[in-house]
Amino acid sequence: MDFSFTEEQLMLQDVARRIAQEKIAPSAEHHDRTGEFPLDNIRLLGENGLMGIEVPTEYGGAGMDPVAYVLAMVEVAAADAAHSTIMSVNNSLFCNGILTHGTEQQKQTYVRAIAEGTAIGAFALTEPQSGSDATAMRCRAVKQADGTFVINGKKSWITSGPVAKYIVLFAMSEPDKGARGITAFIIDTDKAGFGRGKTEPKLGIRASATCEIEFNDYVAQAEDVLGQEGEGFKIAMSVLDAGRIGIASQAIGIARAAYEATLEYVKERKAFGAAIGTFQMTQAKIADMKCKLDAALLLTLRAAWVKGQGKRFSTEAAVAKLTASEAAMWITHQAVQIHGGMGYSKEMPLERYFRDAKITEIYEGTSEIQRLVIARNETGLR
Repeated sequence: MDFSFTEEQLMLQDVARRIAQEKIAPSAEHHDRTGEFPLDNIRLLGENGLMGIEVPTEYGGAGMDPVAYVLAMVEVAAADAAHSTIMSVNNSLFCNGILTHGTEQQKQTYVRAIAEGTAIGAFALTEPQSGSDATAMRCRAVKQADGTFVINGKKSWITSGPVAKYIVLFAMSEPDKGARGITAFIIDTDKAGFGRGKTEPKLGIRASATCEIEFNDYVAQAEDVLGQEGEGFKIAMSVLDAGRIGIASQAIGIARAAYEATLEYVKERKAFGAAIGTFQMTQAKIADMKCKLDAALLLTLRAAWVKGQGKRFSTEAAVAKLTASEAAMWITHQAVQIHGGMGYSKEMPLERYFRDAKITEIYEGTSEIQRLVIARNETGLR
């Protein structure tokens, strides 16, 4: 088994690391404190191929594979999780969905702008009354005699919603069919009938703008349908599988940053006349942090590799996302604990890592949902 990376993968990782360290990390505290959307940095990521890593070059992307995506995401997330959230939505949820299910015209029209970083994409599935239970959605798309759809309803917790130019939306077009009545649409937010609510104040990833969006007689054309009518639920689930690899990568980046900061701290911090890294209790925590971090990375790379082989990767993605997100929460918790009062202070980034890590257990499917996905895939039972 070859655990090495290709020259191209390492080159992209190096580009991501350079931008992360030189541009993103220095402004991370500012963006966390103010919640300001990092538009200039996102454009820079786009200019360097990082907003469309798996997008073919003919559509403005880097034309790389899922493993390269993981490597780049980890670097960006280690500098600032909010930037990696924006990057993940553009790559995994928006571009991936259209590349997999869209027409040639849709790929040329929407994917290029997102991949090049000149526009921001979003993914709208969750509603105020339906999160994990996507089939309970109330957003309606009523087909008209001329083939258009009139859309009404709300979507909540939409990452990049306040700034998105295009959104992949899921709406119920045939309510009596349940999951088979959901259709996916590509929404242009400049068109009449689209509105945005207030930007949500959040525990973490604060520079990743999130809001509620609303549709009031928004008219979608027939060519705005993504895939076929009634395929929306299937599209959403397949896209979320890819998204889980992105969130696992994000969790690893956050955890790595906390781990590396802790390694330095335990060598420098003295107590009772010795570096605290010499204490067995501290050493045990460091060892456990390292094991959890490496396990999460290897499982995520496995999921990315399976995806890159064109095989079904639902279980691998869920395993990676569950393992990495829970590892990130545990590692950042221990990092704060080892740092003591300094870990609780905003003078250091540990408390930000801790806050940012929590969302990885929630979006793209909660930890509870990941366990259901894994168990159902393994047993074949529903």
